[in-house]
Amino acid sequence: MSFNAHSTPSTPPRQSPPARIHYGYYGILELHPSATPLDIRRAYRELSKRYHPDTTLLAADIATAKFQRLNEAYAILSNPERRAIYDLQSGYSRWHVIQAPQDIAPGTVSDQLAGNSAYLDPSDRPLSAGEIFALGLLMLTLIACLGLAVLIAWLRQDSLGILAS
Repeated sequence: MSFNAHSTPSTPPRQSPPARIHYGYYGILELHPSATPLDIRRAYRELSKRYHPDTTLLAADIATAKFQRLNEAYAILSNPERRAIYDLQSGYSRWHVIQAPQDIAPGTVSDQLAGNSAYLDPSDRPLSAGEIFALGLLMLTLIACLGLAVLIAWLRQDSLGILAS
């Protein structure tokens, strides 16, 4: 900041917000059409706090109208089927964007994990070092059990169905 003897300190230039498409429901939520379900939920929560008629400084009729449009946009964009139809009608294609599988029922474990993780599905993540170690121990145990069974059969002189001629 620079100071002038006869003026107030100059303010830094305002940075422009990230490029977003401002039309339709995505514009209401201030999002780009490629936004993830988590982005949609976060934007809705932030804007609903800002425009709720009971908590905003806007006039009641303006706040109510904005809040109703916000709820309508969220109702469409938070539902994967409605969002797909809306995107088709608006001409936006999300073929190149990774989306959650359409067959996930609401309230499943994957929905609960989606809030805590960047992964949409528990099977859609790499194995951790501990999981790899546990799988190695299981494989080693299986091989040891099979080896022990073959050794016991050989020591008893039992005929193994696969080795008998």
